[in-house]
Amino acid sequence: MANSNTAFGLRPVGIVGSGVNSTGVTEYEIASDNTNAIYQYGICVPLAAGVIAYAGATDGGTTQALGVLMGVQYQDSVQKKPVWINYWPGSGSVSVDTNFPVKAFVADNPTQIFKVASDASLTDRATAQAAVFANASLGTSARTGSSDTGVSNSALGVSTIATTATLPLRIVGIADEEANRDFTAAGIPMLVRLNAHFNATTSRFDSQTTATSTGI
Repeated sequence: MANSNTAFGLRPVGIVGSGVNSTGVTEYEIASDNTNAIYQYGICVPLAAGVIAYAGATDGGTTQALGVLMGVQYQDSVQKKPVWINYWPGSGSVSVDTNFPVKAFVADNPTQIFKVASDASLTDRATAQAAVFANASLGTSARTGSSDTGVSNSALGVSTIATTATLPLRIVGIADEEANRDFTAAGIPMLVRLNAHFNATTSRFDSQTTATSTGI
């Protein structure tokens, strides 16, 4: 039976080890003239201007991931009041009072564990288990999402699973969900962490590439 999961981005579910998971977020800013959508549960990257953008917004380079967007708050120039929304739809879709910052709330703990759906069949459970401790990519799905729900369409690229050190995700497990156990179909919930994290004190994986053509 097909899995109930569809692509939903990277949802925070815990942290590495036995430490307390506060599920806390950090406030950053989005440029008020940023025309690109940044979806909830999508990976964000820091830009030189001191603001964040979606993974793949930079044209090449070695931009490390900052975390996953959880929500946005901005001051509406028409309604004259603050608006809270689960994603940034792009400056062309909202009326922003530029006298106020566009606030982005990001799950940016370097030890955060995320749940992400596989984008294709993993064949069987043994094959999926063998992918644990390997790395993977989201590819171009890193920058897409739904304007209806505001949720990212990011999914783990099964074809990218490898030991390649510059891949952005480390697979650390498989979530056990009764409705998502068909390993012959897409939608297996994999547990991952971000390899190249901007807030990590040290990082082996400091050369991953983000680009408009490849995502992350």
